[in-house]
Amino acid sequence: MSEYVQVSTATETKEQAIALAGPAVEQRLAAGAQVIGPVTSVFWHLGEYGTGEEWQLLFKTTTERYPELEAYLLEHHPWDNPEVCAVPIVLGAERCKAWIRDSSASPRGTRA
Repeated sequence: MSEYVQVSTATETKEQAIALAGPAVEQRLAAGAQVIGPVTSVFWHLGEYGTGEEWQLLFKTTTERYPELEAYLLEHHPWDNPEVCAVPIVLGAERCKAWIRDSSASPRGTRA
């Protein structure tokens, strides 16, 4: 299993995305977050087909910190049932991986 993951979710507005990303990074649940958008989504929701404009968030964190990041996102996300998915970072520059590890270390652990 990979030590590092990229976690994605989306919000309706850029402001919601930034409001969700800021505290997650400040609390070191993730090393950083990127807000991308707007993006067009095509989806099924509540049994209905739809399209919409969203703002995507991409977080970089460790597998160790993922459960706390997921809990934070589910608790603070403006949607009742947001998509929160993580994919492993299989390869990456060593300095980038060190940044993810050090920047998302638990406050009890080593800080960057």
